[in-house]
Amino acid sequence: MGENQKHLLMNLRIGSGIDFHQLVEGRDLWIGGILIPHHKGALGHSDADVLLHAICDALLGALSLGDIGTHFPDTDNAFKNIDSKILLQRTYDLITAEGYQIVNIDATLCLEAPKIKPYVIAMQECIASILHIGNKDISIKATTTETMGFTGREEGLVATATCLLMAKS
Repeated sequence: MGENQKHLLMNLRIGSGIDFHQLVEGRDLWIGGILIPHHKGALGHSDADVLLHAICDALLGALSLGDIGTHFPDTDNAFKNIDSKILLQRTYDLITAEGYQIVNIDATLCLEAPKIKPYVIAMQECIASILHIGNKDISIKATTTETMGFTGREEGLVATATCLLMAKS
């Protein structure tokens, strides 16, 4: 491996994140910064945006900066019902302060309903605008568990995210 290749590899960091939230009546369902019409919403201290939380954890994890609970604890009333787009913006600020930029994000949602495909482009646009990357730099996919488990029973939802960061030159 050449010296340039070694230098490039040393400046790349991969992170992964995962988040779970219970679904309940009487709450809004925010996913990827978008309000999605549904009879249930995610329960949490903040707006419980499972996708944005998983992305925050992936970004923080890539640079060994802890997790979303470290920076935005659910024991702090300052974060009660906070818009997770604010948490994502603050996470982005931490990443850039460390001298890194986002190359891409790959995320997967796991829930039985509602169908996510109609909202993916809006989610990509929302996330891209916060993270200063292109829409095509964010992959958002969805799957079900074929009615198995807590997601299959529509008791909760899950999001995973993987990111690649690169040191700014």
